[in-house]
Amino acid sequence: MKAIGRNLVIKKTSEGVTSTKGGLLLAENQREDIRYIEATVVSKGEDCNGIDIDDKIYYDRHAGHRIEIDRDVFHVIKIQDIVFVL
Repeated sequence: MKAIGRNLVIKKTSEGVTSTKGGLLLAENQREDIRYIEATVVSKGEDCNGIDIDDKIYYDRHAGHRIEIDRDVFHVIKIQDIVFVL
């Protein structure tokens, strides 16, 4: 799989279940207070300078779309949706 242009294929880092101060357990998709999500770059387009494969990034949770390949779920985002690289 190869991303084209300014697109990136990423795999979200799974956070699992977290708990609130009051002890409520929240699933990953219920954490709407967190705007940015951590992911790993799987593939990058030729116009994505400053990003390498296997970089850990944070991106806007509302960016891009999901794609499923061989039962693995990936996300496709644009380079401008990245907030920072770890």
